Amino acid sequence: MHMTAEPQRPASRPAIRTVALPSEHGGWGLTLEPGLLGLLIAPSAAGACLAAGAMVAFVARTPVRIVLVDRRRGRWLPRTALARRVATVELAVLAGLVGVAVALAEPWFWVPAVIAAPLILVESWFEVRSRGRRLVPELAGAVGVCSVSAMIVLADGGRARLAAALWMVLAGRTVTSIPHVRAQIARLHGRPVSRAGALVADGTALTIGIGAALVDRQLLAGAIAVTAVVVIQRLTARGPVPRAVVLGMRQMALGFGVVIVAALGVLATAV
Repeated sequence: MHMTAEPQRPASRPAIRTVALPSEHGGWGLTLEPGLLGLLIAPSAAGACLAAGAMVAFVARTPVRIVLVDRRRGRWLPRTALARRVATVELAVLAGLVGVAVALAEPWFWVPAVIAAPLILVESWFEVRSRGRRLVPELAGAVGVCSVSAMIVLADGGRARLAAALWMVLAGRTVTSIPHVRAQIARLHGRPVSRAGALVADGTALTIGIGAALVDRQLLAGAIAVTAVVVIQRLTARGPVPRAVVLGMRQMALGFGVVIVAALGVLATAV
């Protein structure tokens, strides 16, 4: 027993990474974008706490999911115990950030979180059953996270219409991008792709973008940016499928492009 303890020591690092870091590389950008957009338009200490809290919540999903899945399957492994310890620390940090935000923010900033809660619950329901990689939970979770931009604006005393329109612009980007990435990955592995599904996703994204501009004219530039994402994705979808890392970099560039254009549009019209 003692002789095998020493060789096992290097394995602890991969174990920690497995339970502490999300494997969804695209999720980092999708989680960062709402916080960044909100802070560009309505910077505040409360907003910074909300943006940081969103990132902590994203990271905490991994150990929490491991614990819930293992408990549901009636098993308790060393990995489970490690995940519980990591989750405890991360959830404590999240609680602290939320507490500071509540103390500093303007009233009613939490309304978008209440509206987004059913979407997060849908994602959680699938994840506990090890089905989180399906389209429905991915879309539900990503659109729910987009509510952070609205919360940050409201936390700084911003208008409800602006907050809603920001959420809609990011939701439009998400609704078109996630199905596109899934389709490209399917092509990369030689699996069939539904063109009808892509058309529905793009049409929904364009509708949401137009709706955002109608809710608040300051988001006209953001709606145009969403339209540009749809067009770029349709054009690139016809060519050879890039490597997954290249596809991820493209999506990150498109996402931050939407954030920058939308923020500039709001700031320019506010002058």
